[in-house]
Amino acid sequence: MAKKTLPKENQDVVAKIVDTATEMKQKIKQLKQPQLKIPLRALSNVEYDLKAGYFKLLRQIKARTLTASTIRTFAQTLRMMGLSKQLVETDDIATKREAYYVSKNWGDARFLEQPESDTVMDDIEAMMQVNRERIGFIPEEKGGDVAGELVVIDQDADTGKELRIDCTKFGSGAYSVPSSCEHLKFETKAKFVLAIETSGMFERLNKHRYWRTANCILISMGGVPTRACRRFIRMLADQQKLPVYVFTDGDPYGFGSIYRTLKVGSGNAAHINEYFCVPQATFLGVTPQDIIDYKLPTHPLKEVDVKKIKDLVKNDPFIKHHKEWQKALDQMAKMKVRAEQQALAKHGLNFVMEKYLPDKLKNQKTWLP
Repeated sequence: MAKKTLPKENQDVVAKIVDTATEMKQKIKQLKQPQLKIPLRALSNVEYDLKAGYFKLLRQIKARTLTASTIRTFAQTLRMMGLSKQLVETDDIATKREAYYVSKNWGDARFLEQPESDTVMDDIEAMMQVNRERIGFIPEEKGGDVAGELVVIDQDADTGKELRIDCTKFGSGAYSVPSSCEHLKFETKAKFVLAIETSGMFERLNKHRYWRTANCILISMGGVPTRACRRFIRMLADQQKLPVYVFTDGDPYGFGSIYRTLKVGSGNAAHINEYFCVPQATFLGVTPQDIIDYKLPTHPLKEVDVKKIKDLVKNDPFIKHHKEWQKALDQMAKMKVRAEQQALAKHGLNFVMEKYLPDKLKNQKTWLP
C-alpha cells in the first residue's frame, strides 16, 4: 500500500520538530549545552493590538538549557515532541490525558502529575507557533453547543464525503462543536451569533426557538469557552461575515475571564491568540447598568470579585485600552453587587426573550466594546 502523503501543514510541523532535534544533536556533538527557546506565556509579555483585535506576543523568551537540574524537564520536552511527531505523521490524535499516560513508558522522564505534561505540551505549542491541535493533541472537554439557522459542512471519516449538518434539526438537543474545527465550512442566512455563558440560558432560548425569532445562531460557551468553541465561533464569524454578540452574567468573571478571553485571547496562550480569539465580538450584557435599568436581583461582590476588578483595571491591556470597560468596572465596584443572567427571570421566565434581548439588540449604545 502506498504511503499516504501528509498535508502541507502536517509536513511543516514535522519539519519544525526535526529541525529543533537536529540543532540540539549538533550542539551535543560540539560538546555545547543544547537549549530550547520558549516564548514567555504571560500577560506581562503581551500587548493589545487594536488593529489586529487580539493580544499579541512580545519578544520575551525563556531558555531551557540542559543542565543537571533541568535534565528531567528537558527529556520530557523531547519525548513529548517525539510523540507529537508520531501523531502528526500517522494522522492520529491523543487527548491531553492520554499523552500523560503515554509518558508512563518513559522511565525517569515520565510525568508524575498531568499539570506537568500539560505545561510541557503548552511549551511545545509555543515553540512551534501553532495551535495544539496541529501537533496532535486535543482537549478532554467538549467544545460547546450550537442551535439555529446554520448548516455545518463536515466530512465523513470513512469516505471523505461531505456531510451537511442542519443545526435546526436537533429537536430538543443541539449540535456539539467537535474538538478540532479546522476542516469545517458553514452555510447560514442568520444575521448574528449570540454566544451565551450558561447552559441553562442557552437551553431556554433553544427550547423556545429564539434563534428563529431573532434569525440568529445560538452558541453555549458553558463558562470560559474552550479553544474548540472559540475557534468555531471565529471561523463561523470570518467565513460568514457575522457579528458576534456576547451574553454573560453581570460579574467580573463574566467580563474579564469569559468575554475578554473570547474577544482578545489570554496571556498564557498569546502565541496562538490569532486563531482562538473573536475580535468582532461585542458585549451585549449583562452590564452593570443593566442591573440598575432592569432592577435585577443581585448578590454582594465577594472578596475575589473585588480583587478581580482591581486586577483588570490595573493590569489587563484590553481593559486599560477601553475607557468604557474601566467605567463599567468602576461602576460595579461602587455598586458592590453582581447579577446572574437568570436574574432576568424576576420579570417572568421568558422576559429575556420577550423584552431584554429585543431591547438590547435595538440599542447598541448600551453595549460594551
